[in-house]
Amino acid sequence: MGQDQSAPLIDENTPPQTLDARTVDAVAKYIKDGRAWRVVVMTGAGISTSAGIPDFRSPDTGLYANLARLNLPYAEAVFDISYFRNNPLPFYTLAHELYPGKYRPTITHSFVNLLDKKGLLLKLFTQNIDCLEREAGVPGDLIVEAHGSFATHSCIECKSSFPEDLMQKAVREKSVPHCLDKNCGGLVKPDIVFFGEQLPSAFFANRQLPQEADLCLVMGTSLSVQPFASLPSFCADGTPRVLINQEQVGGLGSRPDDVLLLGDCDAGVRKLAEACGWLEELEDMWAKTAPEDEPDTDKEQPKKTRDEKLEEEVDQLTREVEESLKLSEAQHQWLENHVGTKFEQIQEEEKKPGPMQPATAEPVKKEDIESSRRVDPKDAAAATSDSSSVLAHVFPHINKKPSL
Repeated sequence: MGQDQSAPLIDENTPPQTLDARTVDAVAKYIKDGRAWRVVVMTGAGISTSAGIPDFRSPDTGLYANLARLNLPYAEAVFDISYFRNNPLPFYTLAHELYPGKYRPTITHSFVNLLDKKGLLLKLFTQNIDCLEREAGVPGDLIVEAHGSFATHSCIECKSSFPEDLMQKAVREKSVPHCLDKNCGGLVKPDIVFFGEQLPSAFFANRQLPQEADLCLVMGTSLSVQPFASLPSFCADGTPRVLINQEQVGGLGSRPDDVLLLGDCDAGVRKLAEACGWLEELEDMWAKTAPEDEPDTDKEQPKKTRDEKLEEEVDQLTREVEESLKLSEAQHQWLENHVGTKFEQIQEEEKKPGPMQPATAEPVKKEDIESSRRVDPKDAAAATSDSSSVLAHVFPHINKKPSL
């Protein structure tokens, strides 16, 4: 069904079947004429860039440095369910940076909310885990978080839900929460899809909805990760598909009624809203998402002295060192406990002669166990290079190398 995801751009001279032209004004006219009252929106990490959500691998964001000092075998291990079972601390370090409440929704998020307020939004499919769509006002029942999100939390063993306030406390303190059921006590995490876990059932239950759409908006996504990448192809051939993105992706532009608005997502959304006559309404709606204590950026801020700047830098460095020591100590304690348990178990086993092991076998040394758990840097590098899209389901831009 649908177009080949690698299909070339259609000839500009090919007339559209549904729109008057392949332009933003034609799309706006299509909407204002009441022909688009079931709009499906598909979004990725690109719509959250202007909110300040850190790029996973950029050393300037702090996330790269945070993960690097935790001595992970490879960066993607932080979202691996097997690794999480053994060492959940690195994930909660990352969660501390990304947890909802730190970032303001972008005007693109507010545009999706505006579609809902006008009764036009059929469903929003998002790859993002940041919950900014919810914070912008989009109702949860209209959102399909294809890769999960921080919106809910549960035990990885018994699947019992976990209270939001306790999760906030754990993330704030970078501590690891456990199931409240005393008979379980399993590890708890936000309902983000980790490697080794299935996508939410809601994704598959709603996957066919694009067939019912009158208009499809695709924004801020590379459309490189399946099965999300296949969603635009489910739209009927005569349904206009609008791509608002930095670059042409996923075969968008290969149908007569495809419209490409290449560039910044927020700029593209403003252009479409203006063509629809909604720009002022959109700006007002977005303004309401600003934190109440947000400073007035129009007013000139007093310049800080050299000594004040130096003092701030020293304070920041001190906090980072303290956090690093705390995390290193916690990891060391976890390793000591884990290795100690394994050591005792092996020593007990060695006291019992087995069919393949003589009773006089040389005892296993504790330092040998610790050495066997270390990851060779070459192996770690290979694991990273082999997982070309391993974390793309959460951060599609993770595989982009930082610019030199």
